[in-house]
Amino acid sequence: MNILAIGAHPDDIEMQCAGTLALYAQAGHQVWMAIATNGNVGSPTHTSAEIGAIRKKEQEESCALIGAKLIWMDFDDEWLFNDRPTRTRFIDAIREAEPDVMFVHGPTDYHPDHRVAGQVAEDARIPASVRLVETALPYTKKIPHMFYMDNPTGLGFEPEAYVDISSVIETKREMLRRHVSQDAWIRAIYDDASITDMMDKNAAVRGAASGYGFAEGFREVKTYPRTGSFKLLPGFGA
Repeated sequence: MNILAIGAHPDDIEMQCAGTLALYAQAGHQVWMAIATNGNVGSPTHTSAEIGAIRKKEQEESCALIGAKLIWMDFDDEWLFNDRPTRTRFIDAIREAEPDVMFVHGPTDYHPDHRVAGQVAEDARIPASVRLVETALPYTKKIPHMFYMDNPTGLGFEPEAYVDISSVIETKREMLRRHVSQDAWIRAIYDDASITDMMDKNAAVRGAASGYGFAEGFREVKTYPRTGSFKLLPGFGA
C-alpha cells in the first residue's frame, strides 16, 4: 500500500503518527510525508529564509530514517489558507503519492495551520480522483481512506483506535530529534520540555488507555465514500 501523512509543519507528522508510519514502513509499504508549510517563522535568531532551509533539511533527515518520500509544498508558515492554489497543491500531493490510507490533522487541533491543512486534505481527497480537475499531475484512480491523527499533547482529541508503537518508540524519538531547530523554538517561546518529552508523555497516556506501553490514537474520517476501515491501521484485523 501507499501511505500518505499530511502535516502543516515540519515535525507535526513525527509528533502525531511517526510510530504508525514506521510500522507501515517495516511491513514493506511505501510511506509519504507531505509538509504544507516550510516552518519559516520558527526561530528566535535565524532569518525566514535561513530557518526555512534548515527545517527542510531536518525534515529530509527524518524521512530518511524510515525510507519515507517527502513532498514539500513550501507555503509560508502561519499563512495557510483554504484557497484554490492551496487546494491545487494538496490535490497534486495526493496524486503524487496515490495513497490507500491518509493521515491528516483534525478539526479540534489548536493551530490554525493544522486545522486548515486537515480541512484542505479532506476537501482534496475526492477531486484528486476526478479526471477533469486538471492540475500538474494526472488524476489518481484511488480514493484513500482517511484518519485524523492526534492533537499535540492529546488536548481535545478522543481516539477511536490505538496503534501499539512500543516496538518503534525509539524510531519515533529519533525522527523527532532530527528537528533540532523546532525543539529550540518550542523551548524558547513556551519554556517547556523538549518536543521528544512532550511526545513521550502523550504516547504513554495513549498507551495506558489502550493497554500498550506506548500508543498513537486516531479517529476515522467518516465521509462518503467509505473506502476502508480500522483494519487499514497496523495491528487491526490481524
